[in-house]
Amino acid sequence: MQIADNAVVAIDYTLRNEEGDVLDSSEGSQPLAYLHGAANIIPGLEQALAGKRAGDELEVSVEPEDAYGEYSLEMVATLSRNMFEGVDELQVGMQFHASAPDGGMQVVTIRDIEGDQVTVDGNHPLAGQRLNFKVKVIDVRAATKEELEHGHAHGEGGHQH
Repeated sequence: MQIADNAVVAIDYTLRNEEGDVLDSSEGSQPLAYLHGAANIIPGLEQALAGKRAGDELEVSVEPEDAYGEYSLEMVATLSRNMFEGVDELQVGMQFHASAPDGGMQVVTIRDIEGDQVTVDGNHPLAGQRLNFKVKVIDVRAATKEELEHGHAHGEGGHQH
């Protein structure tokens, strides 16, 4: 079966940045299972996998616009420390949920703390980066009715309920 919309796909992968550093990998764990066509993975990787079959291997570079987007300075803000009520000790690298400009929720990461000023960044940590994947397709199958209704893969390597 070829990878197409509404197929559940299981892949082994290694993700590297431009310097060749491993950023993420399924090595040593279960393959990643996702529902093709449901925006479960970044668009550039999903497009590269379309039409592949179990056993196929590929290397693909995904540009920022087809991954996590370009880095945006508009997503960086300096806030007063009193905006973090109930948090006794703030540290660089801590993440919080915050209201996004579109009214939804987004994750922000503390990038700097200077006195009572806290700089937060709402960009995805991989925004602005070209991502290099080495992928092996392990399995391709038709999605179940429940997976289609839920919009993601269930079972091995997928979402469990």
